[in-house]
Amino acid sequence: MDLKYALRSLLKNPEFTAFAVIVMALGIGANTAVFSVVNAVLLRPLAYRNPERIVTLSPLWKQSGKSGGSSSAPDFHDWHDQSTAFDAMAYYTYFNSGPMPVMAGSAAEYAEVAAVSPEFFRVFGAEPVVGRLFTPDEWKKAGAVVVSQSYWQNHFGANPNALGQAVRMMNRTFTLVGVMPPGFSFPDKTELWTVEEGENQHRSAHNYRVVGLLKPDVSITQAQAQLTSIGDRLSKQYPDSNATKNVAVTGMKDRLVRDVRTTLYLLLGAVGMVLLISCANMANLLLAKATSRTREIAIRAAVGAGRGRIVRQLITESVVLALVAGAAGLILALWGAQALVAIAPSNVPRLAEAAIIDKWVLGFTLATSLVASFLFGLAPALTASRVDLNDALKLGGARSVSGGGAGKLRSALVVAEIALSVVLLVGAGLLMKSFLALNSVTMGFRPDHLLLMETAVPSNTLESARAATQFYKGLLRDLAHTPGVTGAGGSRIPPGQVGSNGTYFIDRLPAHPAIDLDHDAVFSVVTPDAFSTIGVPLLRGRDFNDTDVYDAPFTVIINESLAKKAFPGENPLGRILYCGFDSMNPMTIVAVVGDMRQYGPATPPGPEIFMPYEQHPRASAYLNVIVRTSADPASLSELLRKKVRERSAGVPVKFTTMEASLAQNVAGPRFRTLLFAIFAGLAVCLAMAGVYGVMAYVVGQRVNEIGLRMALGASRGDVLGLVMKQGLALAGAGLVLGLAGAFAATRLLTSFLFEVKAGDPITYLGVAALLAAVAMAACYLPARRATGIDPLAALRQE
Repeated sequence: MDLKYALRSLLKNPEFTAFAVIVMALGIGANTAVFSVVNAVLLRPLAYRNPERIVTLSPLWKQSGKSGGSSSAPDFHDWHDQSTAFDAMAYYTYFNSGPMPVMAGSAAEYAEVAAVSPEFFRVFGAEPVVGRLFTPDEWKKAGAVVVSQSYWQNHFGANPNALGQAVRMMNRTFTLVGVMPPGFSFPDKTELWTVEEGENQHRSAHNYRVVGLLKPDVSITQAQAQLTSIGDRLSKQYPDSNATKNVAVTGMKDRLVRDVRTTLYLLLGAVGMVLLISCANMANLLLAKATSRTREIAIRAAVGAGRGRIVRQLITESVVLALVAGAAGLILALWGAQALVAIAPSNVPRLAEAAIIDKWVLGFTLATSLVASFLFGLAPALTASRVDLNDALKLGGARSVSGGGAGKLRSALVVAEIALSVVLLVGAGLLMKSFLALNSVTMGFRPDHLLLMETAVPSNTLESARAATQFYKGLLRDLAHTPGVTGAGGSRIPPGQVGSNGTYFIDRLPAHPAIDLDHDAVFSVVTPDAFSTIGVPLLRGRDFNDTDVYDAPFTVIINESLAKKAFPGENPLGRILYCGFDSMNPMTIVAVVGDMRQYGPATPPGPEIFMPYEQHPRASAYLNVIVRTSADPASLSELLRKKVRERSAGVPVKFTTMEASLAQNVAGPRFRTLLFAIFAGLAVCLAMAGVYGVMAYVVGQRVNEIGLRMALGASRGDVLGLVMKQGLALAGAGLVLGLAGAFAATRLLTSFLFEVKAGDPITYLGVAALLAAVAMAACYLPARRATGIDPLAALRQE
């Protein structure tokens, strides 16, 4: 009966019902969309067998206490052989530190390829759905390849007879032996797996990521204790390479999400505030609606309905409203989750799963709807049920609900809405100011009119790698004379990114080189004219040229930061430098160039070492060709593609602009800022709708009073000021509470801010001014309506 009556009551008021559903659907939908991302990334178990037992093993640096990154092959073998806590342990590494050219047909295409050690697939409990894994002989010598199901479908038409076909990469032919199950693509989005061949045996060479499967009765704490003991032994046994490091054991899911966990929980908290504002708005709507139902409620009480029975009826209507809003919110969440996936940074793991509405997302939506129904329905129901029968049954009985406690409750709800919206606005303002500061940072070069062409020449020997450098030499010479091109160069890793780093040594090489974090530099390989093309100033010395070849004495260029750190007050030109990039050959410093922010705009420039590409051919088989253009960079992409294909069909190309590449450095801040701004904007709209609703209601209830005042001589300005004063008092109270709350809450944003403090006064003043202006606008319309009241009509009604 309660449900039937609730439905009839809501259908009789379609405007009220539609508005209420929209308000709540926005709050519930936004929360569900964000929760679907949180659920997919943080809460849902990894899609592997025994996911809770899969861990990562990485170096733990004693000086800084930080862990993560790659390990050396000798360290891995010691961990594997000396520990008893694992059912399986393996390493993996990417070829070329990213996509590489693979030919499964007539033309090469980029694909993610990982080299793995024998127990890799055992760690994840992954078995092929077609074919097999590598045989013992294939584990010893790379010659076979296993592919993902998506790669099998896209390149072999999901044909089981594809087994045994050739896949060409690294200038070698591999045999397809197996297809992994759907969804398996670890690490990251790997499409092909093969065997690591020719391990780097230097303990200081950190080239491999390590994963392990704990035994069923072993905890992470127990495994950590055992690996710490092994790490201590290695520190004593190999002091040159291991004295400064130990081992960290971390749950794989924790390791995957550590960079995004705080951001997602912060967004969930922000969108939760939007839901609270929606609930406060709904409570005000229901209080207003209860005014028109005072006589109905009084009659129910007069004929015997107890207060509990009346509350139950009103709560039932709230639940029905919330469930309808929840269903509408779920539809909005489907679209919202897709939008979040589209704008989120590419480094968020498992993000594609966020669009999947599973039982947990449905349960969250239902729970949110029910909780919301009590949040916005209980207080109005209790207030409405507290009626005075004598007053309520009179003609003017509406005041039994509208006055006293109900009026105070409505005002308190508006103050709470404004306070919550202020907190979100301040957070959004701080993030926006920080984002603008990030985008205004000078990177040390000119990113405009630069086209990046990622290329890779297949090679697996020194001779083929040297041939690859000749391919680039001819290509760059051709591009330099292409119409519309004003400069051409190449770099292994694009500016603004880091592909390799390590320890450097000045003038002499120690007998036992060891990792020294105080002498760490970024390693880059570049072609002649790369600096002039991207706009990095040559401060002293000469650029690389055609004399810097493999058979000539090795040369190197350093940046200004390294020159100041290693040679304070001295001339670095002619000095000798060593680094473990690909050899320990002595390199003569021939130039100093300006600094670039290789780690992104948020990180100050640090030491950097540039090496000529012809002297490091193995690393130079994969280059990003950088072209400065006089027109739109994208307009030259097809011409450049054609020039590459004319030289070799086995060299894939992929284009982007330098500005688009640099945009990835601020993808995380952009994501946070955009969502906070959206949530804050939505919160302000809802809060101001609450202010408008309360003031319109107040004006409606004070018609007789205002009419009497005007009859006694009050001017329109007096009436306007009276109403505006009451509305702005509510807004002022909410603003004060909100600013105080924001000052405490925004401390959570400190780690996300760049060159902006959490207590930035300009942001707080800006938010206060914005809220004041919006509140005045929300109050003005009801106040203006009050000035149009006819005193005679108001007094006649009284």
